[in-house]
Amino acid sequence: MTSVEEPARPNGRIRDAARTKAEILDVATKEFARAGYTGARVDEIAARTRTTKRMIYYYFGGKEQLFTAVLERAYSVIREAEQELDVEHLDPVAAIRRLAELTFDHHEAHPDFIRLVSIENIHEAEHITASEELGRIGSPALDVIGRILETGRRSGLFTADVDAVDLHAMISSFCFFRVANRHTFGALFGRDLVAPDQREHYRTMLGDMVIAYLTADRAAD
Repeated sequence: MTSVEEPARPNGRIRDAARTKAEILDVATKEFARAGYTGARVDEIAARTRTTKRMIYYYFGGKEQLFTAVLERAYSVIREAEQELDVEHLDPVAAIRRLAELTFDHHEAHPDFIRLVSIENIHEAEHITASEELGRIGSPALDVIGRILETGRRSGLFTADVDAVDLHAMISSFCFFRVANRHTFGALFGRDLVAPDQREHYRTMLGDMVIAYLTADRAAD
């Protein structure tokens, strides 16, 4: 039986579908992060890859589907990191701090993720809402945070009336702001929030803020 092969490259080698799709997603990530969903052009993405516009449509279906695939991959990176996080052996305070550090490190290392999320918010999350994959992956961090909060409350360490979603938002907001607002904040206040010599200061400050909120003395409330 004769198998159907994908188009060969000019040099005669058969295209590696997985590698080609990964290359397209790499370039598309940069282009969407740079130009936004509206400004990005499939022609430009094709020109910067070793493929054609026709092949991009073959693999992804169109610009909208390509942007959705870019978002799905970007979110999968942080979700995979959350799934691999091992904090079960830590006390609740150390565990929450480690989780905050994970988010801090990821957002700093993936500025294109921050831009993509900002762009998707401009479009009111229409691509995320329509994505079955993103609806399935959720956030493993929420389960981890929930268990840590419960352990902390039982031990008497945590006093805050907060759930996993609220705490996740608290951690993410600082990490997101630091990267997303780097340039405007620097222009207005003369301070670079991602300056290398300030990295540990802000990383520690994040953990300190979260722990201080969770463990505050609320006896007088």
